[in-house]
Amino acid sequence: MNLRQRIELLGRLGDYMSSADPAWLEAKERAFALNHWFVPEFTDLAVGNIVNHFLQPSLLDTWTARYPGLGKGPARNVGVVMAGNIPLVGFHDFLSVFVSGHRQTIKLSSKDNVLLPHLVGMLREWAPELASTIVFSDLLKGCDAYIATGSNNSARYFEYYFGRYPSLIRRNRTSVAVLDGSETPGELDKLADDIHQYFGLGCRNVTKIYVPTGYDFIPLLSSLKRYSWFFDHHKYKNNYDYQLAIYLMNNQFYMTNDSIVLLEHKDLFSPIGTLYYEYYQYQPSLAGNPDVQCVVGHGGLPFGAAQQPLLEDYADGVDTLAFLAKI
Repeated sequence: MNLRQRIELLGRLGDYMSSADPAWLEAKERAFALNHWFVPEFTDLAVGNIVNHFLQPSLLDTWTARYPGLGKGPARNVGVVMAGNIPLVGFHDFLSVFVSGHRQTIKLSSKDNVLLPHLVGMLREWAPELASTIVFSDLLKGCDAYIATGSNNSARYFEYYFGRYPSLIRRNRTSVAVLDGSETPGELDKLADDIHQYFGLGCRNVTKIYVPTGYDFIPLLSSLKRYSWFFDHHKYKNNYDYQLAIYLMNNQFYMTNDSIVLLEHKDLFSPIGTLYYEYYQYQPSLAGNPDVQCVVGHGGLPFGAAQQPLLEDYADGVDTLAFLAKI
């Protein structure tokens, strides 16, 4: 199968993912039944972003055209370790290996082990020759290269086992927003999306905001109320209650709108149900910070765009397709 055929097949997959095919609807329902963080609203959001930003043939043509050597070398077996924090979070890695012409052996997270196998099953149904080129396995022995995504702790194990092979190893990352106080209500509503979509579990979710000294939090707290329905989600509510109890016991100053807690803190990574903030006198410089995936705000990524990555928005800023073109 050449690159043109692969892109056409991906376009067909995008059409399927946009459909109301009963088998696809059942797969999404089953994913939610096995992982209650995968609520239908956010699964559909992830699917829509993949269809609109990844699986359009014209976009795939432009993307792959930048790598003239793609698929011209020998096909290698790439082991892919996928995370499971948000629905189909590993799809870009799957897509990258697929268009590169390499074979792949995928180790799925137990949190997200329904959606991608279903989609791969459709590809195999349309093109049976793919059966031997896309394999799911709990063991990744004997691969020629590796792409592994996980926590900082698991990254140490990945480096130990995979370090002697060509590899991309990804660690914890998060996103931040830098506010200047001039944000419109519409921009704050979009910032609420950047913070709350996927319950804040993604590396592109804003978990901390930087605000100027004397910042008025009332408009932001009002915008964040758009997600007050999170309190109907028992997992989120349990996390919120737990964190709030800790802040109360420690006599820490906090703000809340009864859907999220705002806490002044130096760290970038805030727990579920909490948004950290930090005052600044001069706008902070976050360029090159290895823990930061996106910076949202005026002069950075537009508000509301954090969870709408494009094909060129590689995790950790490392060009996956360039890596695959060289192995």
